[in-house]
Amino acid sequence: MARSTLRRAHGDIGEAIAAGYLVEAGWRVLGRQVVVARDEVDIVALDPGPSPNLVIVEVRSRATDRFGPPEASVDRAKLLRCYRALGALRRAGSLPDGTPLPHVPWRVDLVAVDLDPTWGSGVGGPRLRHLRGVLPP
Repeated sequence: MARSTLRRAHGDIGEAIAAGYLVEAGWRVLGRQVVVARDEVDIVALDPGPSPNLVIVEVRSRATDRFGPPEASVDRAKLLRCYRALGALRRAGSLPDGTPLPHVPWRVDLVAVDLDPTWGSGVGGPRLRHLRGVLPP
């Protein structure tokens, strides 16, 4: 498998794990891999609350810790693209496929997925960290 194909496969696995985690937590996933102009959003979801929020979720996953934790790969430019995409979606009032977006507060979150089960404790499957309300540095 080519490096880019393997990287994409790891990304798809990480996104599926993150989406499953959000659904289990009671969130409603409105879209995945949503293309907005020049930007791609990993997950668009509705966090039920206690006060509902429309959330753009950037997912980062890594299969090894060779280059540090997944969240270390998110830079200012990526977060600015997330906020730009969120602004465009809010102005449009819907996803590109026509799914309407609720008129609620919004934010950008990051879900970091460690795909290697031996990191840290050395037990269990993939681990994730959910960072809420991530702002560009």
